[in-house]
Amino acid sequence: MNKAQLVEAIADKLGGRQQAADAVDAVLDAVVRAVVGGDRVSVTGFGSFEKVDRPARYARNPQTGERVRVKKTSVPRFRAGQGFKDLVSGSKKLPKGGEVAVKKAPKGSLTGGASATVKKAAAKKATTAKKAAAKKATPAKKTAVKKTTAAKKATVKKTTAAAKKTTAAAKKASPAKKTTATAKKTVAKKTAPAKKATAKKAPAKKTTARKTTAKKTAAK
Repeated sequence: MNKAQLVEAIADKLGGRQQAADAVDAVLDAVVRAVVGGDRVSVTGFGSFEKVDRPARYARNPQTGERVRVKKTSVPRFRAGQGFKDLVSGSKKLPKGGEVAVKKAPKGSLTGGASATVKKAAAKKATTAKKAAAKKATPAKKTAVKKTTAAKKATVKKTTAAAKKTTAAAKKASPAKKTTATAKKTVAKKTAPAKKATAKKAPAKKTTARKTTAKKTAAK
């Protein structure tokens, strides 16, 4: 059954072929626009139309067998409802021509349906926008934290390096102090015997002076 045959099939119920064609066009247009916008169109007892994202993948050309890379894309998907499946499988009998095969919507469920779908679509867009903003904000926070930690590590490394240099300089300076102290000790030791020797030589002068006075007295 094509579109023209579908229009002919429902023309009697809608009061004419033109009204049926307009109704079919309106229904199909509404379904296509909703699915393209990311909304899910669900008809109880019939099925649901939705948009599905397919990631990039590799496929094979059926004619040549060559491996081809397929880009990321989105495709429409239709899932039949349980009532539709039961009718096709034969577990349930198809009603006669006067009755509707698809279950009718309960009373009051169709009032405000358009506004409800619009509200749902707006809510979905808002949530997706919030999620995207949150995802963008979290990497920025992570990079800032990483930068601060890296800066802290660099400062710690610099301070430790400076402390090591100062300790090394202090160690180098301490042997010099020791050498100067030892040099002073050696100089003090050398000067002390010299002073003692000079002190011992002094009494010798006194004895010579006594001898000279004794000679002078003997000569007299």
